[in-house]
Amino acid sequence: MTSSLPAVPVVDEAVATRIADRLESIEDRLRASVATSDDMTRWTARHLMDAGGKRVRPMLVLLAAALGDIEEDNVLDAAVLVELTHLASLYHDDVMDSAPTRRGTDSAHALWGNNVAILTGDFLFARASALSARIGPAAVRLHSETFERLCLGQLHETVGPAPQDDPFEHYISVLSDKTASLLALAGELGAILAGAPAGTGDIMRRYGEKVGVAFQLADDVLDLGSDAATSGKTPGIDLREGVPTMPTLLVRRRASQEGDARSLAIVERLDGDLSSDESLAELVALLQVDPALEATRELGQRTADESVAILEELPAGVVREALIEFTRSLVERHR
Repeated sequence: MTSSLPAVPVVDEAVATRIADRLESIEDRLRASVATSDDMTRWTARHLMDAGGKRVRPMLVLLAAALGDIEEDNVLDAAVLVELTHLASLYHDDVMDSAPTRRGTDSAHALWGNNVAILTGDFLFARASALSARIGPAAVRLHSETFERLCLGQLHETVGPAPQDDPFEHYISVLSDKTASLLALAGELGAILAGAPAGTGDIMRRYGEKVGVAFQLADDVLDLGSDAATSGKTPGIDLREGVPTMPTLLVRRRASQEGDARSLAIVERLDGDLSSDESLAELVALLQVDPALEATRELGQRTADESVAILEELPAGVVREALIEFTRSLVERHR
C-alpha cells in the first residue's frame, strides 16, 4: 500500500495547492532517498514508508517554509530528512516495545527479526545524515542534536524515573525528547531554509516542542480509545510492555493518594500478566471509561492551546491560520 498524502490545512487555496504539490515531490524524494542495490534492504527500508503515514513532520516543514520561500529546494531535502529520521526511530521503537503491528501491517521485527529491524533503522539514519550534510553545517548540527535527544528519550523511557524524580515530569521530558524534538527540528529547518524573517526559526522551534507533547498525549488517548483497524496498532500495546502513559500515571497516582477500589484494581491489572489478548482487552476496557482518559485528553488540549499561543508571535495571515488548523488536526484526530 502506498502512502496517502496528508490533508493540507485549507485556509487559502493558493497556499494549500503549493503545499500539496511539494508533498508530492517529497514522496518521490523519500523513495529515491532509500534506493539501494542491496536486495534485502530495498524491501526492509521501504516497509513502513509504503505502509502509509500521516507525514506530519514533512507537513510542518512545508508550513514553516511557507513563512518564507517555500520553493527553496533545500526545503524538500529537509522534509525528507525529518521523515527518514522519524521512520528510522519507528523501526527501533517497535523492537524496544515488541510491537507486533505498525500502520496496520506487521512490524519489521515481526517479519524479519530484531536484528534486521534495528539495522534497517540504522540504514535510514545514515541516509538522513547524508541529506543533512547536503543541506549544510547548520542542518548537520540541528539533526545531530535531535538524534541525540531521540536516543536519550528512548533511554529514559526504558530506564524509568529515578526514585527522587517526579514521574509526571519525567514522562513529559520523555515525550519532549522522543516526539517533540523532531517536530521542533521540522519547524525550525523549514523556516530557516526558506529564508523566513529573523526569529521565525526560534518561534517554530518552540512551537514544535509544545505541539509535539500535545500530539503524543493525543496518541495516549488514541492508544486506548481506538482499535487496530483505525489506529494501525494493537490497542494497549504499551500496557503489555509496561510502558508508562499519561492515563496509567494518573491512575497510579489516584490509587496511591486515594486508595479507592477501582484504581487499585486497575493498578493490579497493570502490574499483572497481560500476555493474553483477553487480559489486555479487559484492562483497555477499564481504562476507556476511567476519568484518567478524559483528563489526558484535556491536558493534550491545554498543551495544544499553549502551542497556538506561541504561533500568535507570527505575523497574522493565512500561513499562521494554517498552522493553527494543523495544530487542531493533530490533537483532535481519530487515528
